[in-house]
Amino acid sequence: MQGDTSALLRGLYDALYAAYGPQGWWPGETPTEVAIGAILVQNTNWQNVEKAIARLREAGMLEWRALDAVPAEDLAELIRPAGYYQVKARRLKNLVRWVCGEHGGELEELRRSARSTDALREELLGINGIGPETADSILLYALEQATFVVDTYTARVAGRHGLIGPEAVDYGELKALFEDHLPREIELFKEYHALLVAVGKRHCRPQARCAGCPLECFPRSMSVE
Repeated sequence: MQGDTSALLRGLYDALYAAYGPQGWWPGETPTEVAIGAILVQNTNWQNVEKAIARLREAGMLEWRALDAVPAEDLAELIRPAGYYQVKARRLKNLVRWVCGEHGGELEELRRSARSTDALREELLGINGIGPETADSILLYALEQATFVVDTYTARVAGRHGLIGPEAVDYGELKALFEDHLPREIELFKEYHALLVAVGKRHCRPQARCAGCPLECFPRSMSVE
């Protein structure tokens, strides 16, 4: 069964990569932008995040010490385009305190750290406002750690192609499905997540649009709509 799952996961990846090519994710010019964007993108689209990040850049706020010094209310106004800006300002401040208070105000220290991926993940999950998807996005795309990011698109594709059954599967189980059946390669995990987002937006929507989908030739579970 493990071999079948591994082969299916690899087949899905190869089909998506052949159709869409490299995605170049995560959007962001620096690891700091990536980490900030992972919080700002919660419950909104990336276009709104780009507007908020542009405002932060213009204000000289894409640096951890500057973010630490700015009052929360001023930060909230800068990130207003991302929506839920007061909540996100508090969450961003929580992340900033972690980076500045415990890790010297530099992500590079974390990237070079001897801490394990699991240990870093536990620290991130201990920050108020950071859940599993946000933590894994920061780990994979900003800190270059081999952890798989799970989102709605991941669950939808996995369910429709028989990788999971119709019963509810939690985040950890779905994450383990990919991590246990794929090589632990950072670039593979980045590309796979981005490709799942791409097919999810184009075809694997709440109401499936299977015609023309790169995964149309793969068996589909009819128990998941």
